[in-house]
Amino acid sequence: MNHDSMQHFSSGLSTLTLAYVVSVIGSLLGLACMARARAERTRAAKVRWTVFGAVSIGGVAIWLMHFIAMLGFEVPGTPVKYSAPVTALSAVVAIGVVGVGLSLVTLIRFTRMRLLVAGALAGLGVAGMHYLGMSAIRFKGEISYDTTMVVLSCVIAVVAATAAFWFTLVVKTAVARTAAGLIMGVAVTGMHYTGMAAVRVSVDPEFAVPSGTSVFDLVFPVFVTSAVVVAALLWMLFTADDDALGETA
Repeated sequence: MNHDSMQHFSSGLSTLTLAYVVSVIGSLLGLACMARARAERTRAAKVRWTVFGAVSIGGVAIWLMHFIAMLGFEVPGTPVKYSAPVTALSAVVAIGVVGVGLSLVTLIRFTRMRLLVAGALAGLGVAGMHYLGMSAIRFKGEISYDTTMVVLSCVIAVVAATAAFWFTLVVKTAVARTAAGLIMGVAVTGMHYTGMAAVRVSVDPEFAVPSGTSVFDLVFPVFVTSAVVVAALLWMLFTADDDALGETA
């Protein structure tokens, strides 16, 4: 089947818009968590807020954005299913690699070389998460990739991750943090759709009917879990600020 027969926006541009908004929300939460991590004095507190930042950026801004964007993916002529375990594993990978990258710039002495290493590590990990998530797709056919577009998506991921880590170090004001979140959302969403532009599908009617979970059956538990995570992170940020004010009063 020709690549042009695929649908990346089968529900219209609403999936793109929602994916971008979610990515921005996750980015803003992550930046707020990292600002808190920088302000903490104890290593345990720094580690805790770095973990929260990894969940915000890796779990919400990157993985959840990917999941929402995939709501628009459709291959005409065959049902599309997903392996729930592989999809969940891709979330763990996203959070893990972002966490490792963040720790290199927040838990040890900052250098430009460490920033570049952290960005490269996390960026390649995020790209790996994207293609791992794509491997969860099941349909009556096979997926292949355009090598040039894959490389480009990896480059975008590395640049986006490096920029994200840089933002965690230099962003100070609420206005600057908002601008950084909007830019990060563009970078993350752009990496996803560049990766999707690399996709080539070949439908084969002889393939068995795919088994797995439909994307819409995954929507409810994923959105409920994500809403709880976002609410918990917001609560911790607000209460942490209150505690800090109380200590200085």
